[in-house]
Amino acid sequence: MPAITVAPSLVREVPAAPPAEAVAHFGSLLSLETDCWDVHADLSAGQAAFVLLDVRAPEMFAAGHIAGAVNLPHRRIVERNLASYPADALFVVYCTGPHCNGADRAALRLARLGRAVKKMLGGVEGWKDEGFTLTPAEAPSGRARDE
Repeated sequence: MPAITVAPSLVREVPAAPPAEAVAHFGSLLSLETDCWDVHADLSAGQAAFVLLDVRAPEMFAAGHIAGAVNLPHRRIVERNLASYPADALFVVYCTGPHCNGADRAALRLARLGRAVKKMLGGVEGWKDEGFTLTPAEAPSGRARDE
């Protein structure tokens, strides 16, 4: 009878981190990120204790965005454009999707300005993948228009 060879586990090829290290790692991720489902749940419950920033170009925002979001492209995130928000405001940023680093750029700019920030994973594409709808812009917002 031929010997049966079992391929080594690709999953176990690199050992799992010790639990304490995993707690630190995943806790850190959750302190920096949120997901579409949690953002939607808070917005739907009227408990949005954060400022939702759509950091895409104004044309993309106008074509469809998450209701309640403020359009502030990442390059325009400067203290002057944040002055109307309390210093302790939490910002949640999103862009087009995982193929776009605009949300990361925005989060970095906010953090450099001393602002609390989380990135919404998935962006607009993740939002739509969850079955949530976008809303078109009614009119340009007067807020955060300076560069």
